[in-house]
Amino acid sequence: MQISFKTITFGLKKEYLEITLLNIFKSKILLSEVEELEKFKLKDSHTLEFPKQDKKTEQRFLGLLSKAMDKLTNSINSNPAVYIHRNSEIPLIGNVSFGIVYRNTSLIEIKPVTSCNLNCIYCSVGEGQKSEKVDYVVEKDYLVEELQKLLDFLAEPAEVHIGVQGEPFLYADLIELIEDLQQNKQIRLISMDTNMTLITPSMLDRLSKCNKLRLNISLDALNPELAQKMAGCFYNLEHVLKMIKYAVTKNIKLLIAPVLLQGYNEREMEKIIGFVKELKLESKEKHPIMGIQNFLNYKTGRNPIRAMTWEKFYRLLKELENKTRMELKLNQEKFGIRKTKELPKPFQEGDEIKAIIKLPDRFPHTAIAVAKDRCISIPDCEFKKEKSVKVKITRDKHNIFSGKLVK
Repeated sequence: MQISFKTITFGLKKEYLEITLLNIFKSKILLSEVEELEKFKLKDSHTLEFPKQDKKTEQRFLGLLSKAMDKLTNSINSNPAVYIHRNSEIPLIGNVSFGIVYRNTSLIEIKPVTSCNLNCIYCSVGEGQKSEKVDYVVEKDYLVEELQKLLDFLAEPAEVHIGVQGEPFLYADLIELIEDLQQNKQIRLISMDTNMTLITPSMLDRLSKCNKLRLNISLDALNPELAQKMAGCFYNLEHVLKMIKYAVTKNIKLLIAPVLLQGYNEREMEKIIGFVKELKLESKEKHPIMGIQNFLNYKTGRNPIRAMTWEKFYRLLKELENKTRMELKLNQEKFGIRKTKELPKPFQEGDEIKAIIKLPDRFPHTAIAVAKDRCISIPDCEFKKEKSVKVKITRDKHNIFSGKLVK
């Protein structure tokens, strides 16, 4: 009997069977527990082989595996991690950290993973190597299926934006996900934020076949020391620049999107614009090719400075536009984003409902409960899986829900 998984690999250690989900999420089962069922061998990294066909042994092993998956950790930062799949009974709408976010526009956000290989000093959610949050990873096919339901509701062309809390290339199924989206006739554009540090030429070769894809690249400085300082850890600027130039040769759509941090990289903006001009993207692309972002202060983020006022930020953009002859002040219309119909809400602010706690939230002392195919974030709530709670909805905007316990 063989038990095999596409997204899980196994490794034999001295006392345990190591489990790796989608490359970076780890757990383990004691060898003694597996051998209690029956002697086995590792046929290959994805497959366990037992000497005879036995449904009971299979079910018992899957039980051990299920328990191990409840104890996943992220190998980048050792944080606990949750695998969200079609049998997890966790909906993909209701939370901003994972799944699907639809804000009644033609741009739909999808979030298959949380986690980052950098530790940017300005990160709005405090993500990265030093993060102490719970991480999430979503099964690709479940995400695609649930997205299709929303697209069917929308019934018009849409842009799908892969905008994760972290770096999307940490998601092992990312390229397969993009290829699935590419085949969807209702999706007109696939945009994605990336720091480009993990990408390789072979990945770009494969992605070049997806002509709907646009990479939004966070390039904050051309000075190596400053770029590394802003990344908060080792940062290979030479590799990033090389991959950007290679992506241009493969005709992949690009948008260079630095974050402007007052007192750090204002002087780098003109240099970055010059670099973008050298790429000769203006003659190739109809969409904006440069999008400078104003750093903003967030309660959940890293805040090394006080944010620049919007008045000062737009004044600086105007000065750069005059110097470089490149349009820098952007809005939704320039990206073809339009208002669309509102997704019905199963409950409204002020409603009191019953929900089942399913997973810990990213914030301390906060849990996520589920009701009527939506996730609800509940502050000051101890995580007790499968506990039934009564919740008063305190936020319902865009089908992103928060609530408080009713005692």
